[in-house]
Amino acid sequence: MAGVATAALVAGSAHAVPGHRPWAKPTVVLVHGAFADSSSWNGVIKDLKRDGYPVVAAANPLRGLHSDAEYVRSVLDSVPGPIVLAGHSYGGSVMSEAADGDKDVKALVYIASFAPDTGESTSGLAAKFPGGELGSALVSVPVSIPGVGTGTDLYIKQDQFRRVFAADVPRKVTDLMAATQRPITSAALDEPATRTAWKSIRSWFMVTRQDLAIPAESMRFMAERAKSRTVEINASHAVTVSEPKAVADLIDEAARATTR
Repeated sequence: MAGVATAALVAGSAHAVPGHRPWAKPTVVLVHGAFADSSSWNGVIKDLKRDGYPVVAAANPLRGLHSDAEYVRSVLDSVPGPIVLAGHSYGGSVMSEAADGDKDVKALVYIASFAPDTGESTSGLAAKFPGGELGSALVSVPVSIPGVGTGTDLYIKQDQFRRVFAADVPRKVTDLMAATQRPITSAALDEPATRTAWKSIRSWFMVTRQDLAIPAESMRFMAERAKSRTVEINASHAVTVSEPKAVADLIDEAARATTR
């Protein structure tokens, strides 16, 4: 009986179907943006891993667009096989720079994100359309940057964090997010892009309609220009925290469309 059961199990598996090979899922590489860290992807990672995806969440340095992209490129180089690359906020600017020319990156997924063209900066795109309220909520802190000299770190004022960044996230969570936020240098936001991966790699874009950090109209402009497959969601800028399943589902869609 055991032999019969084993045979039936094998016969019912994908391996027993002539010409069919099980799908080897790509590695999903996630790039966080400013005022956050890799833990902002935790809910998304949970869903992706449950669906069988290998996942790497890169620790974006947030020091300068080109140096950040070099770091993320080194992470991509360490991953064998096909990659689906997703970026949130400024992380989209970084991945656009980092993935250009990388044949292993099969899809780009912009989550409430930036997709700059050559010569454009993250800060310039943030101000391109009305509706953003992040600028007035920022505080500047002078810092010393190794190899560069002096610079300016930007933080969101803690009492403004939930309103402008994560209005649909429970307050007990946003209080922690505000206290542990990672600053970004003003130079990183102002640095112009020199490479544009979205011109050669298929892309998906999640537009967050309740976003006060990046106006939805700005995201629609970038998504249309990149010819991205676009979805819209009623969520704040912190959509990776408030709506992780929706984010994971879009990444899964991109993976299935480009790597099967």
